[in-house]
Amino acid sequence: MHRTSFNQGWTVAPGVTGFDNLMGGVPGIEVMLPHDAIRDVDRSESAVDSAHTGYFPGGYFRYSKTFDVPEDYEGRSVTLEFDGVYRDAVVYVNGDFAAQRPYGYSRFAVSLDAFLRYGEPNTIDVECRAHLDSRWYTGAGIYRDTHLLVGEPVHVGLDGVRVTTADVDSELAVLLVDVTIDNELRATRSVRVETSIKDGDGASVAHGTAPLTILPGSSATAHLRIHVPEPSLWDVESPHLYEAVTHVSLDGAILDEDRTTFGIRSLQLDSERGLRINGRTVNLRGACIHHDNGLLGSAAIARAEERRVEILKEAGFNAIRSAHNPLSSAALDACDRIGMLVVDETFDMWTKPKSAFDYSLAFPEWWERDVEALVAKDYNHPSVVMYSIGNEVFEAGSPMGSIWGRRLAEKVRDLDPTRFVTNAVNGLIAVVDELPAMMGAASETEGATDLNSMFSELGEMMNDLGTAELVTNRTEESLSVLDVAGFNYSDARYVPDRAEFPNRVILGTETFPGHIDQLWELVEGNSHVVGDFTWTGWDYLGEAGIGRTDYPDDEYVPTGIHAPYPAILAGCGDIDITGHRRPVSFYRETVFGLRDQPYMAVHRPQFHGRERFETPWSWADAVSSWSWDVPAGSPITVDVYSDADEIELTLDGSTVGRVDVGAEKAYLARFETSYEPGELTAIAYRSGAEVGRSTLRSAGPSLRLDVNADRTDIRADTSDVAYVEIVLRDTDGNLANHTDRSVSVDVSGPGFLAGIGSARPTTEERFDASMCTTYDGRAMAIVRASGEGEIRVSVSAEGCAPTTEVIRSAAV
Repeated sequence: MHRTSFNQGWTVAPGVTGFDNLMGGVPGIEVMLPHDAIRDVDRSESAVDSAHTGYFPGGYFRYSKTFDVPEDYEGRSVTLEFDGVYRDAVVYVNGDFAAQRPYGYSRFAVSLDAFLRYGEPNTIDVECRAHLDSRWYTGAGIYRDTHLLVGEPVHVGLDGVRVTTADVDSELAVLLVDVTIDNELRATRSVRVETSIKDGDGASVAHGTAPLTILPGSSATAHLRIHVPEPSLWDVESPHLYEAVTHVSLDGAILDEDRTTFGIRSLQLDSERGLRINGRTVNLRGACIHHDNGLLGSAAIARAEERRVEILKEAGFNAIRSAHNPLSSAALDACDRIGMLVVDETFDMWTKPKSAFDYSLAFPEWWERDVEALVAKDYNHPSVVMYSIGNEVFEAGSPMGSIWGRRLAEKVRDLDPTRFVTNAVNGLIAVVDELPAMMGAASETEGATDLNSMFSELGEMMNDLGTAELVTNRTEESLSVLDVAGFNYSDARYVPDRAEFPNRVILGTETFPGHIDQLWELVEGNSHVVGDFTWTGWDYLGEAGIGRTDYPDDEYVPTGIHAPYPAILAGCGDIDITGHRRPVSFYRETVFGLRDQPYMAVHRPQFHGRERFETPWSWADAVSSWSWDVPAGSPITVDVYSDADEIELTLDGSTVGRVDVGAEKAYLARFETSYEPGELTAIAYRSGAEVGRSTLRSAGPSLRLDVNADRTDIRADTSDVAYVEIVLRDTDGNLANHTDRSVSVDVSGPGFLAGIGSARPTTEERFDASMCTTYDGRAMAIVRASGEGEIRVSVSAEGCAPTTEVIRSAAV
């Protein structure tokens, strides 16, 4: 079927009922999809979901689009595909109900044939709602791509080409290509199905064909067995991709064409050799990620999805877990191209709710269709190695709950037997009713109102409680239905489980960031532990403040896991919402053995010696900078991350100190010194010989704006954006993180400002404004094209000369 983007020409307005329409309704504003309707709504301390959603409210919205339907569409198949609408989507065509989809993360399609008026304009309306239905910021609206598919009545079905690697070695790959053809005619048709396999250069390397007869109003599947000589295998280091080009013909005339990208690779799993890809053991260096794109809200613009994967991989990750919902198709495409493994997750809840109006209300009726949608979307993506059937579901600790787990696991296996099934189980959630008794009458969780608060108050006790016999017994059946036992915050189980369950393969599906030194040692030292996924790889909106460091004083005393309004960010990501790597990212890279140069993280000196409030997800409140707005001589703490034996710290060439790495924490050397502007250098030694060094220089008094777009040439379509980084530097290029400025951005030409902001965790500034305040000397503007030509991005700030970045947009 001919597939085109349907992202242009939409409007969005507050949702109204038929009665409201009698009063004239509310006019819509023009938007380009993907779009998040909640991002631009006023935040408030009184928002009903409070910190969970970053103090954004819920909402009820209506998207509308009018488009011309040619007369020659009559008799053809016309389908509208949504990659995701959050949430409780209802689709109307020319005012008539056409479809609904409760789950906000499932791809779904709507046949338009019964509703279209040919040779005239037609209208699509999509209603959606978000209210008390999640534990994090979801956004709302048509936040993923839409496509219109038009084809002949006999055509390749949606997701109708499935490519399976049946056998592979260096000499030959045997592919099973299943092609499902739909026949919407009232007559039987016998067609020919032909599939050519093309390599990355577009050369045809193999071919298969078969005749296929399809009864009227039904579907049939051609099974092609195709041999590819000397295949180029897909893996994280060399993500080779192929394309299956399928033609359906009748009496020599082509009825339909389908192009399917896939990779050739093998997967194996056992407790002795772990997870193997193409016969090689791969430990998963994993990042949990939420689905929002920071300054863009939840809008899953393809380039934003791709950039996130690029940065995560550059930071040392080789795998992502989509917490706690299926990834977008655009993100999966990026993972295939870049070489990033995926654990794609289904749900955050099953039958028992975590929020008042969450998906548990629809789960019993819709779970099978949503699992089918997940697998259909993922099947041809070589990056996907596991499906996760849930996250911290309450049912995991009961016999009836294990029945639900078995249903989901077997459903996935029926649809896709080529990948592995896991479930992110938290042992404490499985015994949550007995938890107070396990801890004693003086439970530290008394008064905790949500899961994160409970975990925060338990702290290190979580691991000890997670190994309790009650937890072991209550979770055994739920874990037995899986290929991989996913454990959230239960690393104390890894070693003893090897003795008690010798065939159990374990994955750390969610772990505390500060434990990575211990966690990675467990992964590398135990073949049955196949990886670790930190919470989180990328910071996100909502769950505001769970990774923060606070400094109590007479006016402010932190009272819980979440930060008060106007906190907006979780604050626990290795990488902040603008894509800038935080110090913990470099520590992790060092632990992974991927970084050989020392990295300096300087604790904010204005808080030196102050009492700190931290959570289990917190990291040191530090910045890699030697520019601080404190008096010379102020006490300051400098951390150096390194895998060397010793670190020498010098200031302007004079030795400050020399300490052993690991004295306080593995891979870390800590120095207590005083701040003096100048040049700070860390020198790493192994066996007495220098093996690396890094330097920080204090910024001078003169400031300039350093403005750089990540790409100055972008596509003039809805899939692309340019990220324009704005950094305060001195005339020598040193970061001036010690001072912040309000920056204004003006975009002219065929483009517009899609988002602006910083990584400031607490702010009332809006992402849809034209200005923001830098944070630690940094800000970001995101530019989207509205046509072809030259887009000029002009940036100004007080005390700095204005500057302009030019971005060119062109048709694909």
